Amino acid sequence: MTTELHTIQGEKVALPLAVRDASVASAMFAVPARAAQAVIAYSGLEAAAWRGRAVCSLAFVRYADGDLGAYHEFAVAFLVRHPDRERGVGAFIHWLPVNQEFTLEAGRSIWGFPKELADIPMDLSSRIKRCAVRIGGRTAIEVAVRPGPPIPARGGEPAVDAYSCLDGVTRRIPWSLRPGAVRTRPGGATVLLGDHPVAEELRGLGLDRARALTSSSVGRLSMTFGGAEEVRA
Repeated sequence: MTTELHTIQGEKVALPLAVRDASVASAMFAVPARAAQAVIAYSGLEAAAWRGRAVCSLAFVRYADGDLGAYHEFAVAFLVRHPDRERGVGAFIHWLPVNQEFTLEAGRSIWGFPKELADIPMDLSSRIKRCAVRIGGRTAIEVAVRPGPPIPARGGEPAVDAYSCLDGVTRRIPWSLRPGAVRTRPGGATVLLGDHPVAEELRGLGLDRARALTSSSVGRLSMTFGGAEEVRA
């Protein structure tokens, strides 16, 4: 595999990029497909919908060891159809606040991820996993996840196409994951929305009153991100 190099704040970042140790909590929600499509319309992508419902994922991640250093991240993502419609679905990353400048610049310049700087306190060590996102002193969202029993480990490395859109350019990013210590259950998440403008957008999806389809935690996660490829949606 050819190595791709980028310079971020005077440091070399090589692709594929490796995350060697992270932990995650997440919840998936069924939201109105029309509302989801309106939110992501700027990307040119189509939300994957079934019976008028689309899937929105909320996830918070603590990166402990990786090529972009240690940081916290929160993600709002939607399942979308691949533009060629022959490759199943991918994950469109709509909002991606982080709490460190280096990963912010790398994420925006290398992959076009919509990263912005935020205060992201989180607790992934307790039974109930908690996270909040605050920007400029205003709360956007608070999430609590109560993961269920452990599930058996599965072999292989799941591969997902992630999508981003920044400054009018939509990109596809190959993404592989190696999860361990996974727990999951139906329901199990609580979402509180604040007074930040992003909260109003999420409120329009009904996330402040929706029951989670599933809630999960991953105690040990490693990942690899490839280079971004511009797509015409």
